[in-house]
Amino acid sequence: MSITKKDVEYIAQLARLRFKDEELENFTSQLNEILNYVDKLNELDTENVEPLSHPVEEFNKFRDDELKPSIEREEALKNAPDRTDEFFKVPKVINKD
Repeated sequence: MSITKKDVEYIAQLARLRFKDEELENFTSQLNEILNYVDKLNELDTENVEPLSHPVEEFNKFRDDELKPSIEREEALKNAPDRTDEFFKVPKVINKD
């Protein structure tokens, strides 16, 4: 499969992008290189190879949840530009229309 300059122009139009002719030629060349590489990979026999979600086995690297004291409400609200008794007061951002 090969990509032409016209294909790249069409893809750019769909993405609402504008490129100079020099850039279109460059992208055409790069996309063709990628497709050639994928074609080469398709030549490999992968019949007995299990699919992977990651090339390397990963383990959960998150830290354990630990209960820690939180900042006091009054301390959190003391520098708020606008507040109610217990909450930050922010402008309304959702219309009910």
